[in-house]
Amino acid sequence: MTNAYILTLSCPDRLGLVHAVSGFLLEHSGNIEEAAQYNDHATGLFFMRVQFACDQHDHATLKARLATFAEPYNMHWRLHATAAPMKTVLMVSKEGHCLNDLLFRWKSGLLPIDIRAIISNHRDFYQLAASYNVPFHHIPLTGSTKAQAEAKQLEIIEGEGAELVVLARYMQILSLDLCQKLAGRAINIHHSFLPSFKGAKPYYQAHDRGVKLIGATAHYVTADLDEGPIIEQDVARADHTDTVEDLTARGRDTESQVLARAVKWHSEHRVILNGHKTVIFR
Repeated sequence: MTNAYILTLSCPDRLGLVHAVSGFLLEHSGNIEEAAQYNDHATGLFFMRVQFACDQHDHATLKARLATFAEPYNMHWRLHATAAPMKTVLMVSKEGHCLNDLLFRWKSGLLPIDIRAIISNHRDFYQLAASYNVPFHHIPLTGSTKAQAEAKQLEIIEGEGAELVVLARYMQILSLDLCQKLAGRAINIHHSFLPSFKGAKPYYQAHDRGVKLIGATAHYVTADLDEGPIIEQDVARADHTDTVEDLTARGRDTESQVLARAVKWHSEHRVILNGHKTVIFR
């Protein structure tokens, strides 16, 4: 049986990089099925994603030989076997629209992930989790118990071998320590009113100001609140006839769609960090 892999890489730009990568794969009997590259002239960096099939070498052998190949080019690279879906843990508080959407898409075969657990600081969605046969972990959190709660969360995440953590409307600020431990593998979603409409009830604030656009942003989690590298954004029109309920419903739909796209692209290894930005090979 032919094994499928995805190679992602970035390095200083120079002549012949595409030729070098494709030559390496040819030398190792790799058949390229999809390839994309991008040259960032502002930073002088080169980015590439290659999906290929190879039945002559196993994952470990390819990684070892890639390490030798990449060193002269100063490449940052990752090699992913595509056979297994990405192990994922979801975190949620009291708004379940994103959670419900991700669970449905996962069970419908629309996302290449394996949801291993749901973590929440409330009990609201334990029945929803049970209906999908996903373990539900209720971990209450207060200011005085934050460190202990996050230790339990991390224990579950690491115990499940999670490659991805999705904050599906998890309304707690992660500590610096947890942000650092989840760097590059935690995705958050928020309404695009930030920072214009901070605090509680952002859609009420937006309605009071008569906004004409509402939207959502999915980004990687960093210690800088809601300022991590952006993966996906979208907007919906609004007008004077919309009620707060209309805005809220439309906003939740947009949040669900934006988060689902971000999760899909991340789990298909289509996102490469470029400093505070991202390169996304759709």
